[in-house]
Amino acid sequence: MSLFADGLDAAVQKAFTRPAPKRAGPQMRYLVRQLGGTRKAAQLLGVSQRTVERYVKDQIKRPRPDLAARLEREVKRRWQPQVRAKARQKAASTDGLVIDTRARMGYTAPIGTTDQDRIRHLTVALPPVHAGRLFDARQAGASDEELRRIAADALREVYFQDGGRRAGSLEEVRFTDIEHLEFDL
Repeated sequence: MSLFADGLDAAVQKAFTRPAPKRAGPQMRYLVRQLGGTRKAAQLLGVSQRTVERYVKDQIKRPRPDLAARLEREVKRRWQPQVRAKARQKAASTDGLVIDTRARMGYTAPIGTTDQDRIRHLTVALPPVHAGRLFDARQAGASDEELRRIAADALREVYFQDGGRRAGSLEEVRFTDIEHLEFDL
């Protein structure tokens, strides 16, 4: 499970103007249309082409739980690409992004300061530049560890250093043991 990637995707999905299909038949028909055929949909989902055709014709209505999860994930990944792109662009250019997390955070600082890790619950509005870095990395296929580092740098700059007004010698923020993570546009 990729916590950061899924969180960013969920934030963008809140911008959808229409809900994605909920039932298996409409989901499968949408996926077949997007991929250009039942064979490609079958390969993507790991089922036979005949199974896909049965869902398209509503001969099968209830997929097994693992297939239902894969189907829903693939449909949501492709649903309303222009709306998704517009939401990412708006966050990266004007609005920014809100991160709400409960995690263990500490930092690397000069000797003589208290850099002890502790559990913190933070809700921080990240400026557009940081939102843009997160979304660009997500689009480029960055790992969850890379997204965690980008978020930690953003929190260092925005929360711990308060835009340069305090903790100027702070070098690195450690962002571990994440109990809760949510992004919002």
